Amino acid sequence: MAMKRLDLIPLSLAGFGLLLASCGGGDDGGGDGDDSISVGSLSLSGPTDGSGGGDGADDGGDETGEKLDIGGGNVPGCNNADVGCTDQIDLLIVIDNSGTMGQEQVNLARNFPLLINKLENLTDSAGVAVNADVQIMVTTTDFGNPKCTQFEPEDYEPARGAPIASPCTDRLARFNDLLGQTSIPEACTDVCPNSAFPSDPFIGFNGDLNNVSDVAPTDIDGDGIPDSAVAQALSCIGPQGIDGCGYESPLENMLQALNPGSEWNSGDKPFLRPDALLAIAIVTDEADCSVKDYAIMDDPTLQEVNPDNGMSQASSAICWNAGVQCGAPVGGVYPDCTSREAEDLQPISRYTNYLIDDLRESQGKEVIMLGILGVPLVTDHNPEAPFEPTAGGVLALEYRDWVDGQYPAGDILPAEFAANVNAADKTFDFGVGPGCTGEDGLGGFTGQAIPPVRIKEVCESLNLEGEDGIRCCIESICDTDFSPAINCLAGIISETIVPPG
Repeated sequence: MAMKRLDLIPLSLAGFGLLLASCGGGDDGGGDGDDSISVGSLSLSGPTDGSGGGDGADDGGDETGEKLDIGGGNVPGCNNADVGCTDQIDLLIVIDNSGTMGQEQVNLARNFPLLINKLENLTDSAGVAVNADVQIMVTTTDFGNPKCTQFEPEDYEPARGAPIASPCTDRLARFNDLLGQTSIPEACTDVCPNSAFPSDPFIGFNGDLNNVSDVAPTDIDGDGIPDSAVAQALSCIGPQGIDGCGYESPLENMLQALNPGSEWNSGDKPFLRPDALLAIAIVTDEADCSVKDYAIMDDPTLQEVNPDNGMSQASSAICWNAGVQCGAPVGGVYPDCTSREAEDLQPISRYTNYLIDDLRESQGKEVIMLGILGVPLVTDHNPEAPFEPTAGGVLALEYRDWVDGQYPAGDILPAEFAANVNAADKTFDFGVGPGCTGEDGLGGFTGQAIPPVRIKEVCESLNLEGEDGIRCCIESICDTDFSPAINCLAGIISETIVPPG
């Protein structure tokens, strides 16, 4: 998660400005301001640009294997009024695959066996075993921003919400950054020794039945207990590589993954099932950049000034400036930051309308979300389910400018400080100061991350009133251990499932 320009690789400031200037943009894929036909619009016929996604739906190995079709949806005794009464769980995981995410993907993959164990032993809000029928789909944050197109490898296509179901060992080329100067295949090989994968575009399991290839039990997470084939499969398909676009679009990719017109949500084996609880996990270290009209990538009013040449140029700061509005700063600290009303990016209502108005209100589905995002470390959790953060994290999040000086007196990490990087350079890169700085406990750093205003608002909109209304959990991507995030996700799922009657 070391911060890099556009999440590509370390470059000189001048070199990066030239790199950005050489990228295509402007008219590529732009919308015209109408939600129904703009970039990435959700429609029954699928993404409006006609693409079906990249290393996605057909990457699951043998597609002829029979998919799990266990359980009939709601458990016996449920009725249409029992929102949350179900034994089916559909879990969508959206993982940032840009150049800063290698360490975080390993962290996540090592915690996937814990997630599988939690789901296999799930109880409902009354403490009764659920014996859940689970489907898990993984996709990336890359929607195909034209500023990145020039640098994509020949065999790479943005996922645009399509499922990634192949083991990462089959896509080791994805673990080289876009300009070929960083290679971290161990982000895959350290957590995927047996190349486990599902026979469909997503993992399915219920009890001892699953759709995963047979592999020898292996201890992935280092707890001394061999992990199941299902746990190994999730640890194998989870790492997405580091050659994705640095203009991350987690919200739009989430929406397209749930698009009812997509091939993976159609037919007799859809991912998104009508009676299932929907859980969403988004893992990213930058601001959401779900663009509505790609013309904004060349809008100088949304760009920051490159201190090397005094010119406004495209950088990841566009995502912050186009998507967020803040009050006047006091001493470099902003009193409040919210999603921007101008629709340079897709409006937040696009996502809340679908998740709340359509799925929850119209279809009667429970919808919950976990965000592993750029917020300070969580310092305390509720000791009881749903194990949500009670101190630190979002409660301690501060929106502020970058501060000159070497960390911890300033915000510049030692390696960048030694290279004469300053606050003006970082402002050009990202537009806002870090939401968190990660330390590895050994004197090193795991990186820094940008505050998650847009994703935070979508997540928190899912919460209901009352002490039992928690549907959103936000943890820090700067944490070296994501197990509290897994506990919170599983805790909310458990507390949200209600018994029959």
